[in-house]
Amino acid sequence: MSELILHHYEPSPFAKKARLMLGYKQLSWRSVEIPRIMPKPDLMALTGGYRKTPVLQVGADIYCDTALIARRLEQEKAGPALFPEGQEFNVASFALWVDSVIFQHSVTLVFQPESMAVRIGQLPPAVQQAFLADRARLFSGGSTARLPAEQARSNWPVLMGRLQQQLERSEGDFLFGEPSVADFSLAHCLWFLKATPVTAPLVDDYPEVAAWYGRVLGFGEGACSPLSAAEAIEIARSATPAALPAEDFVDPNGFTRGQNVLVAATDYGVDPVEGELLFAGREEIILRREDERAGLVHVHFPRLGFRIEAR
Repeated sequence: MSELILHHYEPSPFAKKARLMLGYKQLSWRSVEIPRIMPKPDLMALTGGYRKTPVLQVGADIYCDTALIARRLEQEKAGPALFPEGQEFNVASFALWVDSVIFQHSVTLVFQPESMAVRIGQLPPAVQQAFLADRARLFSGGSTARLPAEQARSNWPVLMGRLQQQLERSEGDFLFGEPSVADFSLAHCLWFLKATPVTAPLVDDYPEVAAWYGRVLGFGEGACSPLSAAEAIEIARSATPAALPAEDFVDPNGFTRGQNVLVAATDYGVDPVEGELLFAGREEIILRREDERAGLVHVHFPRLGFRIEAR
């Protein structure tokens, strides 16, 4: 079986989520460091335009978005489960909500001037400006609107108060009793806040939350070894994509196998990927595309949060 290759950069909150899931699964993986801002030519050779972090590569199969990466890791190793039996709907739905609502609050709170001065204040002014301009482009054109800072500050005690109460009354040590994708989705948002002393109290002021957070981070990040972007691209070129899922192709909007389409996220980072539609299943969409560097690859997207458009 091909190695798991994570294309990421260390301070990315969603990359932290992926690394924690790899640690929970006790998986070995290869690490490809990607730029924090565009351009990302090596990543584009694999994804065809998807720019968000992280991306998981398994041979010539490229998995976009941590919601789908979680399902691919579950396929890689069944236990311990990210989607515990009988809780699949609950944990997946909670994770989806957290990755949008709680993450949106975290971004607003982290991007307050006082916090950003600590996070990037030591960088040259030109680098700071390039980073902020890149993030402005990332969050333009999609359905996600920047939450006003005063609203995020007002909402935060409500959200953390509910979480504190849930953890106080939980029968186990985790959100739904046993660990699940829900825990890792929430933990990465809080990890983002804890990165500076300005926003860390937004987590540390809630003892049950802080204790739970420590338990989640205690799973570690698995066994990782570095890999260059050139080596990862060559692995894709030399590999054959995995067989398509043994599931009926069903698209309620009438798209058909073999059709040339565009697939894009709907929330932010809405850069489209063009390719041949190979599969539309219950959870994922798969495009076939060819790149002069990476060769033939299959690019996988979750169905939720992404749109298909005829080319």
